[in-house]
Amino acid sequence: MPSTLALLPRYASTEDPIADLRAAVGDAVAWLVEDGPVAAVAATPSAQKVADHLVAPAAHTVPGLLLVANGSATRTEKAPGHLDERAEAFDAAIGAALAAGDLEALGAIDLELAGELWAPDAVALVSLGRRLVSQGVRVTGVSVDYDDAPYGVQYWVVRWQCESS
Repeated sequence: MPSTLALLPRYASTEDPIADLRAAVGDAVAWLVEDGPVAAVAATPSAQKVADHLVAPAAHTVPGLLLVANGSATRTEKAPGHLDERAEAFDAAIGAALAAGDLEALGAIDLELAGELWAPDAVALVSLGRRLVSQGVRVTGVSVDYDDAPYGVQYWVVRWQCESS
């Protein structure tokens, strides 16, 4: 789950600057929970707050995973981390791995570069990729619901269908 606190009701305003992201997250969460309760994995305390609000996690195994993650926060001059020319390629590589369900590529994200590009969710993506590979899970279907960088911060909303080998 993202650490995007703007997804929480207490941060709502009359003008919603992330309406597309909010809609994509809402649709993806609805898909995820239609078969019952789910468990959430969050990289940071603020991401856990968002996860708790969105899915009210409970112990349950489902054949799908909802991935909502931040990439870099350095895509433009006005981004929180200001412009870093490496950010676009970094985010493109993660986006390609998410879109392909490439667990090995997620497990190989450069965490030092992620730190320099203000991409804290990379830690959770690396952990997820490595854990799923070690458990023999493979991604059998992918739906990318959101892939954009409003205000210079990359966000993804991705659904994976998975199965164990």
